[in-house]
Amino acid sequence: MKIYNSIEEFSPDFNVVLTLGTFDGVHIGHQFILKELNSYAKKIGGESTLLTFYPHPRHVLFPDDQDLNLLTTIEERSRMLEDYGLKHLIVQEFSPKFSRIQAVNFVRDILVNKLKTSRLIIGYDHHFGRNREGNFDDLVKLSDLYGYSIEKIEPQMFKGVSVSSSKIRKLIINNNIEEAADYLGHFFFLTGKVIQGKQNGRKIGFPTANIHVENKWKLIPNDGVYAVIVEYKSEKFSAMMNIGYNPTYHAKQKTLEVHVFDFEKDIYGDELRIEFVKKIRKEKKFNSELELRTNLKIDENKIRNLLKYKGLV
Repeated sequence: MKIYNSIEEFSPDFNVVLTLGTFDGVHIGHQFILKELNSYAKKIGGESTLLTFYPHPRHVLFPDDQDLNLLTTIEERSRMLEDYGLKHLIVQEFSPKFSRIQAVNFVRDILVNKLKTSRLIIGYDHHFGRNREGNFDDLVKLSDLYGYSIEKIEPQMFKGVSVSSSKIRKLIINNNIEEAADYLGHFFFLTGKVIQGKQNGRKIGFPTANIHVENKWKLIPNDGVYAVIVEYKSEKFSAMMNIGYNPTYHAKQKTLEVHVFDFEKDIYGDELRIEFVKKIRKEKKFNSELELRTNLKIDENKIRNLLKYKGLV
């Protein structure tokens, strides 16, 4: 997959089969669009292309409201899009100036003149242009004038509910980790680097890797203990993760710590991908290190059995 850091960098010499959007989480609805995109591109000898925007428009248009946390960072999203067969990813910086482009000008100047769109495939609820004034009907009206074809993708459903990134975010915020995975079509995950911690876990037989997530907009699950799968250098391991303030040790800073089962490598500075399978319990303060260790062993046994039952180990 080729990545372009602006619309200006993209100069196609092929039939462009284009979709637009944030694609946060690359959930089952996004996956269906990508499948259609790749299928049509193959049919006409073209190449699949996604125009996305960064930062998220809401973070730019409402600078005093930075509460929207995203399912995926732009780096995580890029890797997933490549895995689903996307050939070209255009990451356009979203700015106040860009937000003021009128819908008809966006179609003419960007979709047609710059991106040379041959086929446009978009979700049913897509809006674009200044104040989100443009919609699918506008794209249809302009398609004859500018010579592109267009296809609308209806919402993808799971158990009778239409799938969207915002619904998945709410599920995770409400601790519904397993249901979120059904909507995503994969486990919710985060990536981060292993940093130096206080090594309290090592003293009680549960060494942990402290994870630093650099992106400030990345959604982090609520405090608690989780059954997770850790990916390290393309190899996967079962593990348990604690998110929170380590109340037994009276810590003042929030940490993300993962104890990888049957693992003894030195991984400081390396990157881990952590997939969340299920929340096991809330974070809890214990009266002693012995009590903490006893309960961690209970958590470990529960998580090992859970991951084995699900066929993940």
